[in-house]
Amino acid sequence: MKNVLVLFGGCSSEHDVSVVSAASVIKNINPEKYNIYMIGITKDGKWYLYEGPVDALPEDKWLEAGKLSKATVSPDHGVHGITIVRETGVEDVRIDVAFPVLHGKNGEDGTIQGLFQLAGIPYVGCDMTSSAISMDKILTNTVADQNGIAQAKWDYITKYEYEKGVKTLSSIADKLGYPIFVKPANAGSSVGISKAHNAEELEAALKLALLHDTRILFEEFIDGYEVECAVLGNDELITGVVGQITPANEFYDYDAKYSNAASILNIPALVSEEARDAVAKQAVKTFNALGCSGFSRVDFFVTKADGRVLFNEINTIPGFTNISMYPKMIEAAGISYSELCDRLITLAEEKWG
Repeated sequence: MKNVLVLFGGCSSEHDVSVVSAASVIKNINPEKYNIYMIGITKDGKWYLYEGPVDALPEDKWLEAGKLSKATVSPDHGVHGITIVRETGVEDVRIDVAFPVLHGKNGEDGTIQGLFQLAGIPYVGCDMTSSAISMDKILTNTVADQNGIAQAKWDYITKYEYEKGVKTLSSIADKLGYPIFVKPANAGSSVGISKAHNAEELEAALKLALLHDTRILFEEFIDGYEVECAVLGNDELITGVVGQITPANEFYDYDAKYSNAASILNIPALVSEEARDAVAKQAVKTFNALGCSGFSRVDFFVTKADGRVLFNEINTIPGFTNISMYPKMIEAAGISYSELCDRLITLAEEKWG
C-alpha cells in the first residue's frame, strides 16, 4: 500500500475551512489502497502528526482528541517523506504522495508546493509557480489579459502608493465607476473583500483589505450570474457540470460560503447551455494559461444583459467540504468524491513520478 500524507489547518484565515475539507478528503480516500498520515498545522504554525479520529478535525478538536507527535516534511530526498519525533526517538516515514488541503496563504500560494518539490515528493494539485500566480489576483488578471481571457475592468494600488499619494482612489473610481469590488491580492474565500458604492466606502474597503495584504485589487461591478467550473487533469482535461451560486448575502463573501445555509447552489447553472459550454471552454483556457495541473475551480460571471462570459478568479485548492462546489460539480459529471480523490492522487504520481 502507498503512503499518502494529508496536510490540514495552517497559518491562514481559512484554517477553519481547511480542517473541514481535510476531514472530507480523508474519509473518501480508499483505506484499502492507501495508508493515510495526517499532519495538522496549528494557527500559530506548529506541525503535528495526528493519530486519532478524523471526525475530530473540525473546530480543531484534533488537538485534544488523539496522539500528537512533532513532525515535519523533510526536504532531504533521502527521506522522501516526513520526520516524526516520538517519545521513543526520531522516525522517518517515506511518503508516496502528499495531498495538501491547505486553503489560502501558506498552502495555496506555492509555499508548501515548493517544499514538496525540494523534498522530491509527488503532490496533488498545481505546482509552485502556477499556485503562486493563481493566488495573486493581480498577477492572475495580468496573465488573463495577456491571453485574451475576457474579464471585468480592473486596477490596483499598493500600500506605499496609497500612503504616499502616488496613486489615488479617485483616479481608480474614475476608471472603474461605482460600485467597485475591493480585494486583497493574496487572500482566499472572499476574506477582506468589500463592495464599495461611494468614495467613503471605497476608502473603508481599502483599509480593510490592507489588513490582509499590501497590494490591493479593484474591479468594476459586473451585473451577472456567478458561475463556477471544476477542471480536472494534467494534460488531458475534463470539466465538471458548470454550477451557479445564488449568494445569501449581497455578494458571495466568506459568511455566505461557509456559514450561511441560505446560499443556493445550482448544478447545472441556471444559464443557457450555450453559456455553460462557453464557461467550460474558458475555464480550460484559463487553467492552461496559468500553467495549472491536477485540479482547480475557475469562477466566472455570465452577464445578465448580453450573456458575456467574464473570468472572475481561480482557486487551485478549492473547498472540499461537504457543501463545496468543486466535488459537487465533478460528481454531477459522474465522478464520485472517492473516485475524485483517487484520480487526484494518480494525477500527482503521473506529473511528478
